Formats: sequence, structure tokens, C-alpha cells
Amino acid sequence: MSRQLPPPALSDAPLAPGLYLVATPIGNLRDITLRALDVLNGCDVLLAEDTRVSGKLLAAYAISKKLQRYDEHVADRETPRILERLEAGERIALVSDAGTPMVSDPGSRLAQAAIAAGHAVFPIPGASAALAALTLAGLPTDRFLFAGFPPTKTAARKTFFEELANTRATLIFYEGASRVADSLADMAAVFGPRPGAVARELTKLYETCVRGPLDVLAADPRFEAPKGEIVILVGPGEDKVASADDAEAALREAMTRLPLGEAAAEVAKALGLSRKDLYRQALAMKEAG
Repeated sequence: MSRQLPPPALSDAPLAPGLYLVATPIGNLRDITLRALDVLNGCDVLLAEDTRVSGKLLAAYAISKKLQRYDEHVADRETPRILERLEAGERIALVSDAGTPMVSDPGSRLAQAAIAAGHAVFPIPGASAALAALTLAGLPTDRFLFAGFPPTKTAARKTFFEELANTRATLIFYEGASRVADSLADMAAVFGPRPGAVARELTKLYETCVRGPLDVLAADPRFEAPKGEIVILVGPGEDKVASADDAEAALREAMTRLPLGEAAAEVAKALGLSRKDLYRQALAMKEAG
């Protein structure tokens, strides 16, 4: 039988005045840093997206702290009041329901306002569903883009994906369980059979990660009505070599707006081709009329 470890001793060192952005567990309550516990214990007030969720975390570590709701519904009203408290020298901590504040979270508005007002802002790093899924997915990690939640309507969602189609990076999305199947179908239609992964219930009892081509994931019956928090990842597309026709068409359009040298430079950057070769081509096209 495993022995339950006691909660770690908290630091008595006083916190400096300012706003503390505290990452909290995304599932397993033990995924919290000792520094985060120090801040939660030492702050004057804890701003929480859902005070009931944060209350359970505080109870697990025997921390008694004043909780105040801060979400998108009260942000406009509460932000000026919080700035006044920061001006008075208080230590204010902000947490989301799970993970790192400001990542798909209304806390970004408060942090921006605090920075604009000249107050100190401290990041207290820790758990993040996006990074946890990235490490688990088996996709390239040297370059990635967190794209948040896709639009809820099909047409807008496809347009959203189309804008990301040429991004040479692993794409990371959050998605509600009820829309996973629709999003996967639209991803397969826009991105093609790129490698992907669907991570669910990260750090929790039923943590899963299903990997495969997007078209296969879209047809997987497990995603028709999944439960829990979902992260979808899409591998980067392959680089495409521009054809001679592509280069000529791009040059011809750029030459209507720019001098030859600038047109060649613009097309070279966009298509990954030689600027010198494109400049010579532009000269020949101009002479030919």
C-alpha cells in the first residue's frame, strides 16, 4: 500500500506586491509547483475563474485564502477595482480552472491592464495542457503554434484552418468534446492526411492519446461523443516547391504594384526561390511586354 506524502512545508518569505499568474494542475492535483503553493498561501487575494474548482485545490493543500471570482462575465467590472488594489500594494494571484492563466483564458485582459498601469507581474509556471499534449503526440516539437479553440460554425472553422494550412509548424488546438468529430472532419478536408493526435483527459485516470493520419482520426468512432478535455494536434505540412508557372504568375502580379527589384524580393521570400533568378525573369518579362 503506497504511503500518502504529506504536503510540503510552505515558505514564510513575504511576497512582493504585484500580480502573480499561477499555473495550476490540469488534472492530477500533485502537478503543482512548490513556488505556486507559496504564492497561493502568501497572496492577499486569489482571483479564480471558478471559485469552487480553486477551492478544492486549496483544500487539498490545507491553504485557507480569500477567493474572488474573475472570469469573462465580470472582467470589465472587476479589472479597475483590482488595479486599485495593486496600486495600494497588495499581492494578488490569478488562476484559471486548470493549467496556465492567459492561455485561452480571460486573465490576459487583467495582465495587460496591470502592465499598462506599471504594476509588477510575475509568472509562476507549471502545468499546461497544450505543452503536455505536444510532448505526448509524437509530432515535431522544434516549431509549434498554439491556435486555441476553432470557431464553432463549419464555414468559419474551415476558413480558420485554411489560414493555417501553410504554417510550417505543429498546430495545437483546444476543442470541446461535442465538436471534436466535426473539427477532425474539417481538419482532414483542409489539411489532408497529415499526421495528427488527439489527447484526452491529460494527467487524469483515463488519459489517452490517439495518433494517426487526420482522415483516420476523423473516422474513429471513439471521437463521435468523447468525454473530458480535448487537445488536437496537427503535424506540419510538407514544403511545396513552386512551379515555373507559380513564379511567373506571382511576379506578374507583384510587378503591377512594385519596382522590379522589390517585386523579385517579395516573390523570392514568399516562394523560397532565388531573388537574382527572379529579377532576371522580371527583366525579361518587362522587355517582352
